[in-house]
Amino acid sequence: MVAAGLATVALLLAMSPAEDRMTETGGPGIVPFELTGGQHRADEILAEWGEAGKDAARESLWIDFGFLLAYGALLTLALRAVRDMAGTRGWDRFHATGAVAVWLGVAAAACDALENVFLLLTIAGAGSACPLLATIFAACKFAFLAASIAYLVAGLTMRFVVKPIREI
Repeated sequence: MVAAGLATVALLLAMSPAEDRMTETGGPGIVPFELTGGQHRADEILAEWGEAGKDAARESLWIDFGFLLAYGALLTLALRAVRDMAGTRGWDRFHATGAVAVWLGVAAAACDALENVFLLLTIAGAGSACPLLATIFAACKFAFLAASIAYLVAGLTMRFVVKPIREI
């Protein structure tokens, strides 16, 4: 888990200069591009960025493939640890929920990968459906990330507030 955490931080930092170059063009960063919702807004952003911004976006997206592997692994390991902790403490329903929760990090990373593919195709001018598909996968990614964080926070809160069932 430590290696995945360090890789996540390192790759996030590696994406930062590309993000700065995108915003230096006067256009938005990568997240608004992920959530354009359609070709019209994507075209506006690409025009604002110019070639320098497009190059920075491509660089950010390629680095993001490594980042999504790292955070996907980190989330999966953390979710598994919380699920296992719930099992040892006798929290059967929370442990059972973990059977699904452990897959949330993988699902988020998979959606992120598909989003990146459609964003790269959008930059390449490959098709008008690409920005909408990228937005759909981005929304799914953010939903899976939110659910992952909710499970982790709930588990950690329970860890420090609720006594193990076996001790009651």
